[in-house]
Amino acid sequence: MKSGAPSTHKKVVLRKLDKGLIKGYVNPGSYLTTTGIQMLDHQGRLIDVPLTELKGLFFVRDFEGDAGRVERKVFRSRPKRRGLWVRLVFRDNEVLEGIIPNNLLDLHPSGFLVIPPDLYSNNLKIFVPRGALEALEVLAVISGTGDRRTILRGSEARRAARIDLFQPSNESKAD
Repeated sequence: MKSGAPSTHKKVVLRKLDKGLIKGYVNPGSYLTTTGIQMLDHQGRLIDVPLTELKGLFFVRDFEGDAGRVERKVFRSRPKRRGLWVRLVFRDNEVLEGIIPNNLLDLHPSGFLVIPPDLYSNNLKIFVPRGALEALEVLAVISGTGDRRTILRGSEARRAARIDLFQPSNESKAD
């Protein structure tokens, strides 16, 4: 028999602005409401946390993590993942870099879903409400290397197929 939360629920650690933590589960499709975050705590109670109290909602591999591991909060070099490379400055002056989608349709008006720089950390993604931030700076637009090759090949193909209407003809006209 299978135990634990259903596969539609993801493990999260909710970090409040007052440094409090709540561990529990969210449904990734409906955790974000108009006023806050809706989650199940370890006792199975449904909790609504207002966005004004939230510093971040961390989607995690497990609840305990590795206390001896120091997580990187900034990239060491240019990220490889596609998206916007951003630097988040929280109201308490903590700085975190990450990747957010380079698609306006994927951005939520309440906050940002950030992929942190440390691929091996316990944190998979972080939802950061806009109100928890002092500043957000776009450092670069990262497009995949595959895209560049595809664009070059596509432009070369278009250039080869293009008919040059405005170039002089090689045929000579007899007057």
